[in-house]
Parts: sequence; structure tokens; C-alpha cells
Amino acid sequence: MNLSGGQKARVALARAVYQDAELYLLDDTLSAVDSHVGAHIFQNVIGNEGLLKDKTRLFALNSISFLPKCDKIIIIKGYLLFLLKFNNLFCRW
Repeated sequence: MNLSGGQKARVALARAVYQDAELYLLDDTLSAVDSHVGAHIFQNVIGNEGLLKDKTRLFALNSISFLPKCDKIIIIKGYLLFLLKFNNLFCRW
């Protein structure tokens, strides 16, 4: 059975959620799915109202569309780390 990239991403995320860990490191998990599927996954799994709402979630993103829904944003620029909230993000960059 062959799975598409988006299907593989969804299976990998489901397997991770099933582990019921305290910390989830997600490396651009939503890039392999369509935007409406990504929004659904974020809302129902990763986001503050999803299955992982009481867990620590750290994820790398290629898209800024989910940034307003994040509690904290870490920007890595060379050797520097910046910890910001979304409201302060564009004032600084």
C-alpha cells in the first residue's frame, strides 16, 4: 500500500498523539497537507483547543498562518534566539 506525503504526515502525527507524551516536537508537520486540512489538524489536534491542548508543543513552521494562534514564538537567527508573542513579532522584524 502506498501513501501520499499528506497521508504519511497524518499517520505519523496520529502515532505521536497516541503515545500521550508530555512534549511533542513537530517538524513542519502541516507542510505535506492541503491548507484546509492543515487548519483542521491544527484546530483539532495541535492547537489550544485540540487533543494536545494540555501538552507542550514545539513545532517548526514554513507558514506564518498559524503564528497568531501560538502562545510564544521563537525565532532563531544565527546564534541568537528571540522569544516573542505574535503581537510583538512585526514590530521587531
